[in-house]
Amino acid sequence: MTKITKKFETEVQQLLDLVIHSLYSNRDIFLRELISNASDAIDKARFEAHSNEAILEGNAEWKIKLIPDKGANTLTIRDNGIGMSIAEVEENIGTIARSGTRAFMENLKGKNLQDHPELIGQFGVGFYSSFMVADSVTLISRRPGDKNAGCRWESTGDGSYTIEECEKETRGTDIVLHLKEEMRDYLDEWRIRSIVKKYSDYVQYPITMDITRKEPAKGVDGTIIEGGGEIEKTTEETLNSMKAIWTRPKSEITEEEYEEFYKHISHDFEKPFRTIHYAAEGTSEFKALLYIPGHKPFDLFSPDRHKGVQLYVKRVFITDRCEGLLPDYLRFMRGVVDSSDLPLNVSREILQEDVQIKRIQKNLVGKILSTLAEIKEKTPEDYLKFYGEFGPVMKEGIHFDFANKEKLHDLILFESSATEPGKCVSLKEYVGRMPEAQKDIYFITGTGRGAVENSPHLEVFRKKGFEVLFMTDPVDEWVVQSLKEYEGKKLQAVDRGDLEIDTDEEAKEKKAKKEEKEKEYRGLLDFIKEKLSDRVKEVRLSSRLTDSVCCLVADEYGLNANMERILKAMNQDVPESKRVLELNPDHPLMHILTKIYEKDQGNGKLSDYCELLYDQALLTEGSAIKDPLRFTRLVAELMVSDGKATVGES
Repeated sequence: MTKITKKFETEVQQLLDLVIHSLYSNRDIFLRELISNASDAIDKARFEAHSNEAILEGNAEWKIKLIPDKGANTLTIRDNGIGMSIAEVEENIGTIARSGTRAFMENLKGKNLQDHPELIGQFGVGFYSSFMVADSVTLISRRPGDKNAGCRWESTGDGSYTIEECEKETRGTDIVLHLKEEMRDYLDEWRIRSIVKKYSDYVQYPITMDITRKEPAKGVDGTIIEGGGEIEKTTEETLNSMKAIWTRPKSEITEEEYEEFYKHISHDFEKPFRTIHYAAEGTSEFKALLYIPGHKPFDLFSPDRHKGVQLYVKRVFITDRCEGLLPDYLRFMRGVVDSSDLPLNVSREILQEDVQIKRIQKNLVGKILSTLAEIKEKTPEDYLKFYGEFGPVMKEGIHFDFANKEKLHDLILFESSATEPGKCVSLKEYVGRMPEAQKDIYFITGTGRGAVENSPHLEVFRKKGFEVLFMTDPVDEWVVQSLKEYEGKKLQAVDRGDLEIDTDEEAKEKKAKKEEKEKEYRGLLDFIKEKLSDRVKEVRLSSRLTDSVCCLVADEYGLNANMERILKAMNQDVPESKRVLELNPDHPLMHILTKIYEKDQGNGKLSDYCELLYDQALLTEGSAIKDPLRFTRLVAELMVSDGKATVGES
């Protein structure tokens, strides 16, 4: 293969520009990122070598070597890990094959990155951080096997790169940074040592560097030769301690060390929200160092997202794709689990069904949920910040994690008609402040607080002083299918089915009044139902409305407007469903419409008013009306008619 020049994908070039110009003050992290990538490559080779010894090519001495060359002004990061083929280099560096990247880059536009450093951490700069300190970067890599099947990749970060086949004697990857003139201090021994100590001391493979020292000349017996002067001697020294941080006692680990290890495994620039470090003993023995991030990653809801908890067995990396280690609703967690029970040669497929993995998962989930419960109890403001990032994901557990549903019920929060915007209430708090006359827990689903708190469905609840939960996350529609009750209180949607919110005495009084109103409006109700028969299932008088004239209500198990919107957004085939049009019997308009109906059922205006009522109901629930032009024309005609009546014109 001859040398080929190619263009970066647009998103890659945007990311390069972002890294080069917005992370300059954090330029030391380039070495941490490249060492972390090298460690990952060795992890993969080490794992594959358990089942295929040929991977080793006779060299099982895992190592990451740093090679500063002041003469050439280059710094090389070399590993003997799994290496990459040409196709893998292009996929991992020339393009970005992650779902959601385009949307993420769009999200960055117009933002001041100095004010939003967490946005950079959401992606992880990885290899691209090289260009913060280098004018050009050369990557030479080869997978185990044919030494002639290597790959050379070069770029100056200007929008293009070259790639070609090459010969490479050993497996692994060399990254050669041709440093900018003002970055020459990254070739100094003290600078390299300090960065490795700060960021990568816990990497489990030796990070080495050749160190040249002057020492007195010595004879063969080791004694110093008088007047022999000094000679230079070069030795390879290991710069990191290689002690796995999760194996050390908590009392010996500083907050700074915990923080740096989190940044190492997560590629995040922000501190973690909480650290969970513990050892489990008994039927399942393992050590775990877990982190709750301070913010959600951009791909949290991406179907090909990458989970962030790595599995080790006796300090040997096994996989970072063990789906059984944590349930999907805790996919935001980062960290390491190191088991002493699993066999080293366990396969990824067996892991998914392994009994020990299930025990570990049960233990991990219990620890995470108890930690969150403690935060919620002791520092509710901190918990609210966490919930603002990960609440929608936590709610998924209610639908899928039956074993922990009660714990999850106490961890979920909602805004409500009794809370200020941004404040939340738990189910326990809600039940604790329910009026004695209130029987059920009431909720409404919608696209946002603004949409639901102005809904006419809430009118009677405000009048009675009953709090209504605002469920505004799309997942809430599925949550309420599993969350049927809490502490014996049934959850009831305010926009579905018939409402029974009155005391026996109130219900008796209202029943008599309703029967009277139904007699008064029966002809009008039948007329409206006939006119809207293709759109509504029924037309009836409402017990929900106190101020508005109309609203639409779904059957108890039918689709409401919010669920229809969600399904359509998911490109699902939404079955045709008709809702009930409810009318306020005490609204003045009902009396006027009845008079028109009794005077002239053939009056064309009456049909128009039926259409306007239905469109009003659609608008108040946030749904689109079928014919906006006709709606605005009818409203304008009414305004003209009313205006003429007001000024006395005929």
